[in-house]
Amino acid sequence: MFESIYSQELRDYFSLRARTLGESGLKHEACYLSRFDSFLRARAKSRGQISERLMSEWVSTLRGKSSSIENEVIVIRQFLSFLKLGGENAFIPAIPKVRDDYVPYLFDDRELGMLFESADNLRIASPRSDPLLAVEFPVILRLLLSCGLRIGETLAIRIRHVDLENGILRLMKAKNRKQRIVPMSGGMASILLRYCMAMGLMGNREGWLFPSSAGSGPASHASVKGLFKRLLGENGIRLASRRKHERGPCLHCMRHVFAFKSFAKAEGEGRSLDEAIPFLSVYLGHDSLDETMKYLKFSSEMFPGAVSAFGEYIDGVLPGAGNG
Repeated sequence: MFESIYSQELRDYFSLRARTLGESGLKHEACYLSRFDSFLRARAKSRGQISERLMSEWVSTLRGKSSSIENEVIVIRQFLSFLKLGGENAFIPAIPKVRDDYVPYLFDDRELGMLFESADNLRIASPRSDPLLAVEFPVILRLLLSCGLRIGETLAIRIRHVDLENGILRLMKAKNRKQRIVPMSGGMASILLRYCMAMGLMGNREGWLFPSSAGSGPASHASVKGLFKRLLGENGIRLASRRKHERGPCLHCMRHVFAFKSFAKAEGEGRSLDEAIPFLSVYLGHDSLDETMKYLKFSSEMFPGAVSAFGEYIDGVLPGAGNG
């Protein structure tokens, strides 16, 4: 696995880490350590050469999101500290400053119109596809946009979690094993009522809101994601010149559109953002206000009227955050 002059130390360190890390964490560390081993194999021909210059050269080779680069540097710093405990003279590089690389794709009203029209006229052509999705998919799409739901928590809704009389959804399997209550608009509640009646779901409290025709479970995430990808292609919706680590249009972007439109509505009605943003954070099920702020990043070209107001709000909550 390791072939540089520090191969034995890398093996020993990895063995120690394997006792405490889970499968996913161990896989990431194995990748980082293997890449560092390859770098050392090409650059360090003898011991005692892990200098500041060498480590600066290594850091300059790292590619990807800044948060991923930070994680990789942290792992190698820990290995270098392990080396130093063994008497090796090794320079430990500083952790690079992380910037937020992620910018969501926001569908404009024209694109949303095309997507909903395509969804309402959906034809399930493949015999391997779930025929129920022709009815379910337009409703799923409207829930994602009108309530800012995640697709996973949407597909996990059972009939007993839906209060159509009061227009409330109870999400029992939200992110991080949380639960939350989500009020719906009157229009969305009406759509959901007609859908449940058409699908014959009203009498089965333990049934899924979006059942699969293949068995006792709900519609699959992969099937819904595949249909949405198909509609994006049919309507020519894509992110031109998308960078490797940049998220293009996808189902999760509906949640970002909901967050932005909620913010824009509050700002347009003259409501205090100091009050509106925390409520939005709770509604979306976020752990912190900072997480909600990431959802409110948007293109100044698409929404020029709201940029200054949101920038002023961020500056007031986190001084300096709007300058990055």
